[in-house]
Amino acid sequence: MRRQQQPPPKMRCLSCEEEYGTGDAGTCKECHEDLKSKLAFLRFWSPSENPSGSRSHALGFSDVVLVASKESGPSAPVPAHRVILANRSPVFKAMLENNMMEKQSGTINITDASYEALRAIVNFMYTAEACVDQHLASELLVLAEKYQGKHLKSYCEKFLVSKLNWENSVMSYAFAHQHNAKHLLDVALQLITENMDKLTRRDEYMELVEKAPWL
Repeated sequence: MRRQQQPPPKMRCLSCEEEYGTGDAGTCKECHEDLKSKLAFLRFWSPSENPSGSRSHALGFSDVVLVASKESGPSAPVPAHRVILANRSPVFKAMLENNMMEKQSGTINITDASYEALRAIVNFMYTAEACVDQHLASELLVLAEKYQGKHLKSYCEKFLVSKLNWENSVMSYAFAHQHNAKHLLDVALQLITENMDKLTRRDEYMELVEKAPWL
């Protein structure tokens, strides 16, 4: 009698702790692709290259500052480097390369960002990491779309997807539709479809239907 062939053993990803096949090494395919993307994003510059030897982004060698003009009171400037901003964002690149006020003054006023969000954006440009909650992730996604920071937008979108549930699915769907966050849009729509009987009795659902019936 022939022995029944056993299925290949499963391994557990070191990053997300999900199971994956033995053909991969250490991480599942999704985490591996995320890691490759992060490495490619950071390859242009590394914190270890600071002239000061600091693991921060060498504030003493900065040549541009960003100011969060959205704040009601005076906001502390966030120092950075032109070459990093230009490499990470086509919008910042245009500001700093063309004969615009930002190039001449060395100051970029961000009129639609809080100080916390601005610091998070600059930190992400140097580290590809961000410490966010749902509110900050939403603000950063909007700013990432405006300044064409696709890696930051993807990072925030994945975080918001991880926080989705049927109760916030309607507002998340409207937010995703407004800011072209396709992955968030698709997952929110699936949750809405699966929980339509409960959602149609909620005020936010009725308000959304009235304001945006095309959704």
